[in-house]
Amino acid sequence: MNKITSTLLYSLTGAAAIASLSSCKANKEAEPAKKMNIIYIMSDDHSYQTISAYDQRYIHTPNIDRIGNEGVRFTNSFVANSISGPSRACMLTGKHSHTNGFINNATTFNGDQLTFPKLLQQNGYQTAMIGKWHLVSNPQGFDHWEILPGQGDYYNPTFIQMNGERTQVEGYATNIITDKAIDWIENQRDENKPFCMLLHHKAPHRTWMPDTCDLELFADKTFPLPENFYDNYEGRLAAQKQKMNIANDMEIVYDLKMADKENEIHSGMYEDWGRQMYGEGRMNPAQKAAWDAHYDPIIAKFKKDKLSGKALAEWKFQQYMRDYLRVITSVDRNIGRVLDYLEEKGLLENTMIVYTSDQGFYMGEHGWFDKRFMYEESFRTPLLVRLPGGKKGDVAELVQNIDYAPTFLELAGIEKPEEMQGESFLPLLKGEKVPEWRNSLYYHFYEYPAEHSVCRHFGVRNERYKLIRYYNDIHSWELFDLQEDPSEMNNIYGQPGTEEITQELKAELKRLQEYYDDPIRNEVIVE
Repeated sequence: MNKITSTLLYSLTGAAAIASLSSCKANKEAEPAKKMNIIYIMSDDHSYQTISAYDQRYIHTPNIDRIGNEGVRFTNSFVANSISGPSRACMLTGKHSHTNGFINNATTFNGDQLTFPKLLQQNGYQTAMIGKWHLVSNPQGFDHWEILPGQGDYYNPTFIQMNGERTQVEGYATNIITDKAIDWIENQRDENKPFCMLLHHKAPHRTWMPDTCDLELFADKTFPLPENFYDNYEGRLAAQKQKMNIANDMEIVYDLKMADKENEIHSGMYEDWGRQMYGEGRMNPAQKAAWDAHYDPIIAKFKKDKLSGKALAEWKFQQYMRDYLRVITSVDRNIGRVLDYLEEKGLLENTMIVYTSDQGFYMGEHGWFDKRFMYEESFRTPLLVRLPGGKKGDVAELVQNIDYAPTFLELAGIEKPEEMQGESFLPLLKGEKVPEWRNSLYYHFYEYPAEHSVCRHFGVRNERYKLIRYYNDIHSWELFDLQEDPSEMNNIYGQPGTEEITQELKAELKRLQEYYDDPIRNEVIVE
């Protein structure tokens, strides 16, 4: 081979190699981006006040905080209807309660309607739902589901399988739900498909039963009473009617676990349920032994002290806070397990992780426990989202749980159906400015008459003001300046100087009712 031939051959070979490399690069660039997985973790009744990313007075939650530290903390996240089942229906459908049909816990969710898991499933995602469902009808749109019946149990819970079988699993619910979620990701899913996992904890729902390993936590800690613990509800008629006051309505046996073996302590209509939950029928011998070792001395001291009045109310508050925070500790620990597993398996950087609650909860504010009201503690909910490659820091825009479905769909490249009323906040997660983002929120609560006696109401909230209209049982208005009165103690509706803002809010309330097509606007006229 002469020099010219050799040089030519080399040039052709080199050119072919370069062309081949260019072709490989082009093909690689042409490959569609791998769709991101979604893990949506939701607890039941977890107050934002008891997440240290939001409030450091009560507890340190390093694993929940990690989601926000590595992603976004929403500082103005709210629900559309502050009660468990309806809130879950709003999340699944992206629609307000009056549109999805599940207005209170006495109704049954119509699973035939469109939900984001169905759309994800139809577009190549594997979908799974594990934990608390609380929608009466069976889940639809999931390749795999295992759910607690109703509220479920903390100890040795029963799970309903997809085939209808019911299986009792020994252990503590928060641990078991996490075990099942990790097992599905590890052993049951198709690794060639993106997945969406709904991991729904029962905790920290009433009656706040801690895991045995957490029973002694916070035992020596005294928590500060909220400044409005002894609220007299002046100027707020609906607040005067409620039955969720710690002093008057929190039950000694059922809620606070004073189920003495002598059967000498009696309190409230749920006493028998409490004794059953805290008895050997629900717990195994080892669990019962640990339980009794912790609570028997507390019961004995309670019987000896014979507390009454303010002393009893404040004892109830401390006992409530300790048990509630013990349960939160278990939730946080198990979220740490999920994060560690994802990191170990290399899934962390291709998975959106969401942590939230189905609504907020009262930690003694206004003297209350539970939720339901449009007041901040129950209307507002924690929302922490880790989006790989996304924004880090706070997002202050007003978001609502009807926005979750559109957000997950946009992440998956699926167009939002017209019937969904929420808006995708994916651009906010990416750090983009959304100039047309909403500046007000609509709320509607329906469950009355019912437990806790919170009257039906609807309302509007903007960045500074909140206007609430109670109806059906009572007819009254409440107006709050959240800047001047963040604890919502002073109803300024009808006071001189509020005329202009009242009319503005009423106009906005009418607009939202029309925009969301709430039929209540034809029954209770906003004037």
